[in-house]
This record gives sequence, C-alpha cells and structure tokens, in this order.
Amino acid sequence: MNEFETKALALLKDMTLEEKIGQMNQVSGSVGYIPEHLSTAIRAGRVGSVINEVDPDINAELQRIAKEETRLGIPLLIGRDVIHGFRTIFPIPLGQAATWCKDTIAQSARIAAIEANTVGVNWTFSPMIDIARDPRWGRIAESFGEDPYLCATLSVAMVEGYQSESLSNPTALAACAKHFAGYGASESGRDYNTTNIPENELRNVYLPPFHALSDAQVATFMTSFSDLNGIPASGNTWLTKTLLRDEWGFKGFVVSDWESIKGLTIHGLAEDKRHAAKLAATAQVDMEMVSECYLAYLGDLVENNEVPLATLDTMVSRILTLKFEMGLFDSPRASQPLPQTLPQAHLLAAKNAALKSCVLLKNQDKQLPLRPHNLNNIAVIGPLADDGFEQMGTWVFDGCAEDSVTVLSAIKARVGDDCHVSYQKAMANSRSQALLNEAEILQTAKDADVIVAVLGEEAILSGEAHCRTNIDLPGAQHALINVMSSSGKPVVAVIMAGRPLTLEPVLDKLDAVLYAWHPGTMGGPAIAELLFGVHSPSGKLPVSFPRVVGQIPLYYAQKQTGRPADEESFIHQDDIPERAGQTSLGMTATHLDCHFSALFPFGFGLSYADFHYSDIALSSGEVSKDAPLTVSVTLTNMSDIKADEIVQLYIRDRVGSVTRPVKELKGFQRVTMKPNESRSIHFLITVDDLRFYDINQAFNYEQGDFEVWVGSHSHSGLHGTFKLVE
Repeated sequence: MNEFETKALALLKDMTLEEKIGQMNQVSGSVGYIPEHLSTAIRAGRVGSVINEVDPDINAELQRIAKEETRLGIPLLIGRDVIHGFRTIFPIPLGQAATWCKDTIAQSARIAAIEANTVGVNWTFSPMIDIARDPRWGRIAESFGEDPYLCATLSVAMVEGYQSESLSNPTALAACAKHFAGYGASESGRDYNTTNIPENELRNVYLPPFHALSDAQVATFMTSFSDLNGIPASGNTWLTKTLLRDEWGFKGFVVSDWESIKGLTIHGLAEDKRHAAKLAATAQVDMEMVSECYLAYLGDLVENNEVPLATLDTMVSRILTLKFEMGLFDSPRASQPLPQTLPQAHLLAAKNAALKSCVLLKNQDKQLPLRPHNLNNIAVIGPLADDGFEQMGTWVFDGCAEDSVTVLSAIKARVGDDCHVSYQKAMANSRSQALLNEAEILQTAKDADVIVAVLGEEAILSGEAHCRTNIDLPGAQHALINVMSSSGKPVVAVIMAGRPLTLEPVLDKLDAVLYAWHPGTMGGPAIAELLFGVHSPSGKLPVSFPRVVGQIPLYYAQKQTGRPADEESFIHQDDIPERAGQTSLGMTATHLDCHFSALFPFGFGLSYADFHYSDIALSSGEVSKDAPLTVSVTLTNMSDIKADEIVQLYIRDRVGSVTRPVKELKGFQRVTMKPNESRSIHFLITVDDLRFYDINQAFNYEQGDFEVWVGSHSHSGLHGTFKLVE
C-alpha cells in the first residue's frame, strides 16, 4: 500500500455513508454559472466530480466550496473530453495514429494537458483505444485504427503526455482508457450497438491496448455503452472485476460512460434504476457519470447488504487515492484563462503533428511537389479549402475557428507573388447535393495550371453518433471532381475526413491524393508545406481503405480461412461467361463484384523520396526464451530528398492451437534519411512478441514455424523465416 492509498483509507474512516456515495457521483456543469442545487450538493458532500465546466472562475469557486465549505474538504475532479487538443487542436486521433510517432503523440497530449489545466480541468476522457475495423462507425475518428500493437504503443505515449512524469504535476491530466471494451466492433458500424466478440478474439485483438494502459498506470478506465456478449459493460462483472481488477491488477478507478448505468434498464439487463445501481456496483464501476442511480439507491442497497459496505469502501478509496495522488488536497491548481494568442510553441507542435499525419496515397507522374516558380495560376477549389472550423474535426469543444490557418490562406502565404491563387468554394458544404456555379468552377479550373481540390467530410459527419452507411465523398463532390477533371488540368486532391472514405470511384480522375484527416488548428500550413515540397509526406495508414463499403470489415490481419483469396482464382462478375448457370467460380473467400484487396492497405503511404529495402538478414534461424532474434534490413534513400520512412516489421505464426492472422505488426521505426543515405535497420524479436491467447485463453507462445517481413506497409516487404523452439 502506497502513501496515497494510506491517506485515502484514513479519510474513509471519517466519512458517512452519504459522503462516500457522494464521491461516486459525477454531475454535469457547463451552464455558465453555479446553480444553487449544485453548490448545495457539493456542500453536503454529494458530489465527487463535475464534468464539462471550463470557466476558470467557476471551477475555482467549485473547488473552493468543496475544500472550504464541506465537512471533510475533499476536492473535486473536473472532467472534460480533451480528445485531440484543448484550445490548440491537433489532428484527430486517427490522424495522429498516421504519424506512427510516439513522441509526436506524447507532445500533443502534454500541450493539451497544460492548456486544460489553465481552466481548472484535471481529468480527461481520453485516449479512446477501441480497435476500429469498420469505417462506417463515426467514432473511428477518435481511434488509433485497426491494429492492437500500434494502438497499444501510441496510447501509452498519449497517457504519458497527459499524466506527465507524475500525476502530482500541476499540469498533469488524469487520463482515461475508454471504452472498456469491444465498442469498436459495434454491429453495422452503428454507435451504441451490440457487440458479440468471442473471448479469444477479445483477448487477442480488442483487449491488448487496455492491458497496456493498465500496466502503464493510466489513472482511470471508462466502461463502454455497448452490450458485450449479452452483458452491457457497465454491469459486466467479468469485464470490470474479474478481468480488470483480479487478473490485471488495475488499481485506478472505473467511471461509467454518460448515463450508461441508467442505460442498463434500456438494454434490458436491469429492471429499474435501483437494480442498475446494484449491477454496476457489483461490477465495481466506481463512479457514475451524470445519471445519479448511485446517489438515489446505493445507500439503501448497502443498508440492506445487497452491496456490501466493504465493496463500496474499496470503490470510494480508489477515487480518493487518485485525488491524493494528484495533490488536489494540498493546494489548488492555478486556474487562469488561456492567452488570446496561442503560444507559438503550441502552434508549431500542432503543425508538426499535422505534417507527420498526412498520407500521400497517389502521386501520378510525380505531380507533387508543386513548384510555384513554374506556375502562373493555382486554383484552390472545394468546400473545405477555407473553413477553419471544419478542419478541426470532431470532438472539439474548446478550440476556436479563429485560431485555425486554412489551406487557402496557407497556399496564398506560401506562394506570395510568385503566382496567382484563384478560389471557388464550389459547394455550400461537404454534404450539399448541388454545385454553387458549375460554369464558374469549370472556368476557374481551365484558367489554372493546377487545381488543388480540398474535399472530404465536414466535422459533423464523424464522431459519436455520426455513423454512415455510405462512405463515399458526400454530397455533390463526385460531380465536382468530374467538372474539375473535364478541364484537362491536373487535379491534386487534399482530403479532410474523420474516417477512410471509399475513393475508388474517383481515383482515376485525381492526379494526386493527400489524405489529411481533420488536421487541426495548423492544418493549412502543414498541407501547404507538403504540397510545395518543403517537407516530404511521411504518414502511413493506421487503417485499411476499402474499395467499396461492402468489403467492410476489412483489415490486414485477417485469418487465412480454408480457402484464401488469390489472384489466380479471382474472377470478377463482369468476366463470367453468359449462361454460366451455377458453375463454381474460384472457390475462394472473395466477392464477385470487387477485388478482394484493400484499395490502400494498412501501413501504406507514399513519399517524395524513393526508399529501397534490401539485404534482409536474421541473426539465427531460431528464437527461444533465452535467445532472442535480430532481424535487419538495409534501407536506402535513392533520391536527393531528405525524408522520413516508417519501417514496419510483421510476423506470421504458421500453425497455432487457434488460427492466427496472416500478418501481425510487431515493430516499427520512424527514421529520417538523408539524400542517398543507406542505413541498417534492426529489430529484436523475443518470445514475448510471439505470445497470444491460446485455445485455453492462456497467454502463451507455441513452438513452430514463423514468417517475418520488413517493409513499407502490410502488403509489402522482404521475407524471412524462423522457428520458435524450447
């Protein structure tokens, strides 16, 4: 037991039952003043946390009331969804994942924590680490993508940024791992929907990022809205007690999602709110967000021994322990408004994150980078070209559109007097079904030497409760592309979106595609510097891009199946002979009307540099518990451009007690390569990298044959083999 737990237990002995239950109650603020009922509840010890209050004066007063006008002086946790920045907005988490850069993500979270603390916020409900393999799901924007290894690695970096070297740091934010667990597998990509995930799949795919954050001492966990295998997460004792507490040894506390305890009655697990409170408390969900089932019924449940007092004491002690660990009892954290002008260091960090997040998907005939001195007129066309609000993306409550630098303004600033920049918004918004003036758009395109088309989906089309069945470019954007393409001038598309979009229908009409996600406050300057070659694009996809929505779910780490798809057997329906009857075609796991591959695979991303991989070498043909294996390749930058490459290592376990994926990411390195430089890149493989949950749900490694690839994305790479032996 550490000093903070000791202090929590000592305080607990002085608390009444009502005061204990009060610590488990989180209430909503954000009304611009302190309502009488809220100040009264705090004075009575019935509030442990406030969510969504960002007025620094109000938060300071709430803390003063809690510390000076209550019997025990217990401070408040002030929570906020600080998802990808507070006032300085960084790329959406899916975009941050495309950086494949732990340092960038940690720095982004550190700045968000510093800014949030200036208004009194000390707890964030981030990172969201649901494995997301369905881009129809709006919350894929908040995720780190489809891969457990990448997600776990980046989420640990984000938590380190939020929580700093110590939670007692006055700029630390307590982080929250959410949504526990399996939410990203919601049926049909619909929010709040059912998830059915076999335990082996749950342990091997969906739980590793949560386990990693438990080990990294994330302060809190949040339960999912969703029903997991018939038991909604906020009442799922196996999930939050047996697994999280008993198996993993997590010592922080668990908070429900918004009204998700009351939601147990809607799911049909609880007959009423009293029953819901009992189920959630039995599952040891320590704090209830907003719905007040605990406040209303926990006292009666304890007095009737339906919830043991010892269980409640344990839950409350976890909340108190965090408050002691954060130093909230010792002195109030300074609450002060952010400066009107954001610090340059914060803006520079936001630009660097956006630079690293953009993924170059196509660059036909090396259309990019653009050379301003060779151009007389650049046409900037599209609904997202000059919209500082929309480029910030989903889950932005505290960012200001006025802080944003747009693509249009950044291009104008970049080219100066070297060439003319003409502009057409073209559509009222990204969803609009009509073009504003087709003739003017076409003329602007014809008059230009090159067209920069800034397309995609506005912020409201992704995020919580913003799911889509059709993930093409929305509205009339296909028609807009047709108009621009008909001009005969090259079209460079910059796409801002909160998810992978199905681009195949328009890809052949675009000369280059730079996927910018929603890049945040400094997205414009970052995109301009990439377009004009100040930097080379270096982002890599954290999620596979489907050709059509009917391929979903589509991800690289699929199972082999008994009849894997291959080029030799694939037959498209347009190639079927007439009157073929019921002739079997291919006899493999494919669709008739679409190629089986992704349009762009996981890990993919082009560069202005030409990287060449050669000379893969394994230090041994075997790996064992006492003898790890080194895999090395030579990476050469065969160009005169300085650029970053993200080198990726994948393995395959050929035979297991349960079937294993065709490939699994097990390592990556972001390296900066000078022009014409060659470098040896090394990866270490240990038996721990080869463990998985076996047929008995034990985390083991099994002897046998393995394959290894090192390359630039999941569908490429130099190949080797080795054995795992005792």
